[in-house]
Amino acid sequence: MELPATLQARLNAVEGHHAALRRRLEELATGSHHAEVARVAKELAALERIVESSAEYRRLRTELDAAEAMARDRDPDIAALARSEIQSLRAGMENRIVELRSLLVPKDPNDDKNIFIEVRAGTGGDEAGLFAGDLLRMYLKFAESRGHKAEIVSAAESQAGGFKEAIVSIRGKGAYRLFKFESGVHRVQRVPATEASGRIHTSTATVAVLPEVDAVEIDINPSDLQIDTYRAQGAGGQHVNKTESAVRITHKPSGVVVACQEERSQLQNRDRAMQLLRAHLYELKLREQEAATASARRSQVGTGDRSEKIRTYNFSQDRVTDHRIGYSTGNLKSVLDGHIEDLVDALLADEEHKRLQPDDVA
Repeated sequence: MELPATLQARLNAVEGHHAALRRRLEELATGSHHAEVARVAKELAALERIVESSAEYRRLRTELDAAEAMARDRDPDIAALARSEIQSLRAGMENRIVELRSLLVPKDPNDDKNIFIEVRAGTGGDEAGLFAGDLLRMYLKFAESRGHKAEIVSAAESQAGGFKEAIVSIRGKGAYRLFKFESGVHRVQRVPATEASGRIHTSTATVAVLPEVDAVEIDINPSDLQIDTYRAQGAGGQHVNKTESAVRITHKPSGVVVACQEERSQLQNRDRAMQLLRAHLYELKLREQEAATASARRSQVGTGDRSEKIRTYNFSQDRVTDHRIGYSTGNLKSVLDGHIEDLVDALLADEEHKRLQPDDVA
């Protein structure tokens, strides 16, 4: 009952890194490098559970070897006692292997980051705008249920009461991990309130989830920016339409355009717009890196065409289906009220399973 070779290799690397971090922390203890101490200590703490589980596995392995030797003892009582322990020890080792598999799954480095979610109406006219509003509300409710802070960065309402587009900032531990699977085209099938004949319409909205990044991660040349100010539109208080507090930033080399109008001052809107710009440029950087290594990862949002859907919300059947994993659930109203934890859990489980596949064949 041995660890698969690839899993053992990964474990050896983690334990080696853990030992190196402990030595580094001891070196820093005599100085005043507080920021570096905090960083090393945090990284060390993240590896503790893996190291402890590995130590427990080795302890069980040693005890199993001893029990198997005792099971061959000439004394029947000693041999019987050893055989009874062997089954328990093997079960314990199997549990440790399962735990180590899970702990050693390569983590997405963006999982703990704050995020921006961009929701845009796709095909379907006014109904697409209404659906975009439904998705935005769903995400805000889900973020609230997880104790995350959500703020509207920019929003353009449609005439029918929905949204042409909306951008929301969500801050809190694990925000990207919980929302990253929402990127793509969402399709809704329902009878619009304005449809007198009762025909079911199909509309779409696109969603992009972007991790927020620090300035040190993305270097932006100020000369590459065109910054425009204008009067904010829509609800927002007395400052609306009286001062040019809204900010639009164009990154000329990439053509990326971002805007923010929800903050009270031009400076605040500019800071928030720069955060959003860095997130977009970071996403572009990731795509370029993955393309260079022949990655099969698709663009988060495509064209908004119905054929590119990742999930369908079918009102007549009261069903939500995620087409990437073939997962369906009922109670659509509850889902749109922000109860998407079952969908998120299923997608996280699928991601973990796929990341474990290389070890399964070892």
